[in-house]
Amino acid sequence: MKTALALSALALLGWHSASHAATQIDLAQGQALYESHCMKCHAISTNHVGPRHQNVVGRRAGSVADFMYSAALKNSNVVWTEEMLDRWLRNPEALIPGQEMDVRVKSAEERRLLIQYLKSQSLAPNPSQTAPP
Repeated sequence: MKTALALSALALLGWHSASHAATQIDLAQGQALYESHCMKCHAISTNHVGPRHQNVVGRRAGSVADFMYSAALKNSNVVWTEEMLDRWLRNPEALIPGQEMDVRVKSAEERRLLIQYLKSQSLAPNPSQTAPP
């Protein structure tokens, strides 16, 4: 019984390690894709031609206060969930007509990796910037 329990624990630890390694590989691939597809106009923590991407997952489109968005994006009421980011990266104009981004990511796997990388680039909320309960 102890041997079976020990083997189960080792198997779980091995699965966790393999899962963590796969996640790290996905993030590295996502970062490489971000650098090749997105960094011409965007950065994680600063605005450039496009707005910064830090904390983009869960953020309302057009809501970075110190960036000037197109009216289409600012008035879209889109929230950047994983699904919306996938639709955006597939075809921004189809999701928000009149927006100004002209990059498309055709590969579903590349979109998935990019979104996972963007999710990893979120900071914990600053307690002084959150509303009291």
